[in-house]
Amino acid sequence: MAWGGDVSVFVDASRPYGRTMTLRYEHFRDLHLSPGAPLLIPNAWDHASAAALAAAGFRAVGTTSLGVAVAAGLPDGNGSGAAREETVRLARGLARLDVLVSVDIEGGFSDRPEEVTALAVELAEAGIVGVNIEDGRADGMLADPDRQCDVIRAVKEATDGRLFVNARTDTHWLPGEHVTQTADRLAAYQQAGADGLFVPGLRDVRAITRLAAQFTAPLNILHSPDGPSLPELAAAGVRRVSCGSLLFRAALRGAVAAAEAVRSGAALPAGIPSYADTQALSDAFA
Repeated sequence: MAWGGDVSVFVDASRPYGRTMTLRYEHFRDLHLSPGAPLLIPNAWDHASAAALAAAGFRAVGTTSLGVAVAAGLPDGNGSGAAREETVRLARGLARLDVLVSVDIEGGFSDRPEEVTALAVELAEAGIVGVNIEDGRADGMLADPDRQCDVIRAVKEATDGRLFVNARTDTHWLPGEHVTQTADRLAAYQQAGADGLFVPGLRDVRAITRLAAQFTAPLNILHSPDGPSLPELAAAGVRRVSCGSLLFRAALRGAVAAAEAVRSGAALPAGIPSYADTQALSDAFA
């Protein structure tokens, strides 16, 4: 099979919210703590992309809010109810895959901690093992850190600690002097109970090394094609590397490139999956 493995599902697609969820949470947490290379999490935007990644042998798959939103014709990062609905719909399907799934819920699609918590519980009960919760806002500002800590604590309490909360700070992505808040925000989020700490946009190896050594919670860095390599991030103490929207954007470019090749008569790229291989991604769930 072109994907490098078989697609399989758990016998019980409902994933009871209890002992099974605890074991899956512990497994996911332990993947962040294993010696050697950081846990590499590719990010999917639909069922087919997640199933293909799972079949290729990735033990954990995340979602990309940009990919999920844009694939559905929705804007990313504005906290819309439509994006929330699409995220939950996709998450319920991905939870049936034989892979650990972490979902990007932006800022929780609400400014009310109780609504963010309700979403987290819904995802946990569906079989999702982790969530990313970001503090960046569409207006270019950062959420109040006390409010963000309230959200983290509420989510951990409501899910009995069985949902891996990856607390993301956008201090290196938003304009202005936000970068000076990075360490303080990470410290507050760890104190509030966050399982992991995510700093997208941070590429300086020395700064990454300092942060990784400063906190006990595993540090997550976003892969950048012109940033540190996986071995360099491992040496810096990073325990999780995410692909973000990279795969979605690469897929868009690949689709256009294939169409242009057909139009010009050029050779198509090698390794395009067959119809049967692609159909197998959904056949397992028929």
